Amino acid sequence: MNLPKVVADLVAAQNNFDSIAYAGCFSETAIVEDEGKTHNGRKEIEHWIADSNERYHATIKPAGFEEHDAESILKAETSGNFPGSPIVLNYHW
Repeated sequence: MNLPKVVADLVAAQNNFDSIAYAGCFSETAIVEDEGKTHNGRKEIEHWIADSNERYHATIKPAGFEEHDAESILKAETSGNFPGSPIVLNYHW
């Protein structure tokens, strides 16, 4: 599957549990919403994913990628130490 570099970098960072590299895939003004919480900017994203990695040890396996106008969607099987694992999630950009 051909993924844009930033998406491939994000997948690699997640699967290596590298919160700094993961956060580096986002702009300084990026917003991530997860588990009912909002994380603003790289520093908050870095802290969120570090905590999430520690709790869930989740990895992602790309299953599809689509681009529509101004939105991109990565469909990925996400596995880890959380209820319902594995699950297919859509990551929106």
